[in-house]
Amino acid sequence: MTRQATSVLIMGGSGQAGAGTATLLRRWYPELELTIAGRDIERARRVAESLGGANAVTIDIARADLGLPADAAYSAVVAALWDDHLHGLGFAARHGVPYLSLSSGLLDIAPEVVAGSGRASAAPILVASHYLAGIVVLATLAVAAEFERVERIGIAAALDDSDIGGPAGIADLERWSAVTTAGLIRRDGVFTWVSGDDARADVRVGDGVVLAGQSIPILDVPSLALATGAPNVRFDLAVGESAGRRRGAGASLEVIVDVEGTDFSGAAARVRRTLAHPDGQRPLTALGIALGVERLLGLRGAAVPPGIHMPEALIDPAYALERIAHSGATFEETGA
Repeated sequence: MTRQATSVLIMGGSGQAGAGTATLLRRWYPELELTIAGRDIERARRVAESLGGANAVTIDIARADLGLPADAAYSAVVAALWDDHLHGLGFAARHGVPYLSLSSGLLDIAPEVVAGSGRASAAPILVASHYLAGIVVLATLAVAAEFERVERIGIAAALDDSDIGGPAGIADLERWSAVTTAGLIRRDGVFTWVSGDDARADVRVGDGVVLAGQSIPILDVPSLALATGAPNVRFDLAVGESAGRRRGAGASLEVIVDVEGTDFSGAAARVRRTLAHPDGQRPLTALGIALGVERLLGLRGAAVPPGIHMPEALIDPAYALERIAHSGATFEETGA
């Protein structure tokens, strides 16, 4: 194959999520070829040069060919931005290569799934529009493995208000909030929309501060509910000043994972752990994407068959915990 045909095309590769993903992939696989794609070629070139041995191209996501040459071919396509025309997905399908997306979210996923199902035999599609690109789901599943039966999963994330993301991330949040302020939960086995007082929640972080949060519509809820069988699942998000900033450091991230059920001795059990990173959401989002790319390329594990996949179907939670620890994050027991 040519050099171009073996390179991973990262759409939005000069943004926060894309550049972070490229950095991890370069660290893990120094020989893996990467192409940083964006609208601003100079910015893409700067990221490519910082990686060493990477290419930079300009793309137009409003065009079916992405504005790339007719003979352009890649080993995978990563949409580290909202592929609003689904041209990145179409490009990957036509070339028979894996595709990963992370900006569709629960509310935008229908067109992507319909488009993907129409080309399900072409190549694998990884829908990673979960919180931190699936990292929270994988960490929670590692906890759930300690239970014989899971009855309830509660996730509470505290995001610093200065760590919303770059322009693409902010646009995603504005788009989703314009559609609904309701949250999606699973209650007594039924997926239910909640709003008003039912959606509101207090999120208590590690230093004891309580932030106002609310239930959000996010793919983590159906992923965790269906992967574990838990009849009650909820994901709350609070945005405000993080513990890191209160200490005079940078924006930090905390995600409290609370699982209740029955352990393998038949006794009632509860495990509560906090996933925390001193540098906020960006390193863990990049990690989630990189883990997905690693699997899609067959660099770890069996070959991924064509079809639509979620992170929990492809990535081993125990392995994800190893990578989480190496990222500088902690995942430790915390008080109720």
